[in-house]
Amino acid sequence: MRLDQTELENWIARGSRILDLGCGDGTLLKYLRDHKDASGYGLEIDPDQINACIDKGLNVIEQDLDQGLANFADDSFDTVIMAQAIQTMHYPHKVLDEMLRVGKECIVTFPNFGHWRARWHLAVQGRMPVSDLLPYEWYNTPNIHFCTFRDFEVLCREKNITVLHRQVVNEQSLNWLKDLSPNLFGETAIYHLCKAQ
Repeated sequence: MRLDQTELENWIARGSRILDLGCGDGTLLKYLRDHKDASGYGLEIDPDQINACIDKGLNVIEQDLDQGLANFADDSFDTVIMAQAIQTMHYPHKVLDEMLRVGKECIVTFPNFGHWRARWHLAVQGRMPVSDLLPYEWYNTPNIHFCTFRDFEVLCREKNITVLHRQVVNEQSLNWLKDLSPNLFGETAIYHLCKAQ
């Protein structure tokens, strides 16, 4: 599992009802089922990934997340998760609203496009960065909304969303700097959110 997936498990209570949006091959959902006794569904659009979920014995629904979550009632889930996918949505702010409508809480992870390596690559090379974390060229990337920690926190304030926890993780070096200046040195953001009380 990716580091962001490993970290977010700490915010999920045993026996939770989970909705995993953009669940990919179901690795996270299977882990939560096996280690946290979680139940629920994965939503995915890629047929190969859906088949991988089925092979793992997971409940998966083919669904375009940009079309909303109208097939789920309010507060249907304890936690709605979207790991490394919100930046691929056409309307991420609307997806976030839907996550908090159908879930009591939600967890969102995304790559920090304000990371110093991305800034440095753009400044020196004059081209969009390509790395292990962002392995696509500008013309074939699924990432259509580039976001930093600050951008996401401004959106949460504007939407009156409460940030319960924020975790900054790095797959590579400079771990000690990520807490000092997350927007510059954090590679991946993990946010645990709920509606404002």
